[in-house]
Amino acid sequence: MPLKRLLRHMVLPDWWVRRAFSPQLLRRIAQAVAASEAVHLGELRLVVEASLPLSGLLRGASPRLRAIDLFSQLGVWDTEHNSGVLIYLQLVDRRVEIVADRGIDAKVGQEFWDSVCQKMEAAFAAGDFENGTLLALRTITNTLREHFPASTENPDELPNAPLLL
Repeated sequence: MPLKRLLRHMVLPDWWVRRAFSPQLLRRIAQAVAASEAVHLGELRLVVEASLPLSGLLRGASPRLRAIDLFSQLGVWDTEHNSGVLIYLQLVDRRVEIVADRGIDAKVGQEFWDSVCQKMEAAFAAGDFENGTLLALRTITNTLREHFPASTENPDELPNAPLLL
């Protein structure tokens, strides 16, 4: 692993996440997630992390592997309709990873998720965390509404508030 990457992850303080994602923005994101989940049977979970844990860095973990690990740890895979979606933002490496449960991934495919990630990363590179995140949520909402429209029974299975690590 490059020493420069290790140092960036070790030096950047966790409060940096709060600078990019203010309490007001976190509330707007939670509201957008709740509104999104009202129109489809999918479950969205947004996780923002400043840097990867040291143990993962020493093993050479990538943001993708961290996202897959969090997908499991947070139970995003355990939704009734297999339609959980984890949106993982790793700020030091400036990476966005989306991990979708098998139910939605079978209908949408990786190309769609990669497109959403690229748009978010472009907005984040310009320092526009709010519009990048909210645009991604709208895009995902439209796709989930198409493939998993809401029914009369639509439980809220995962927290709507973003998780800051």
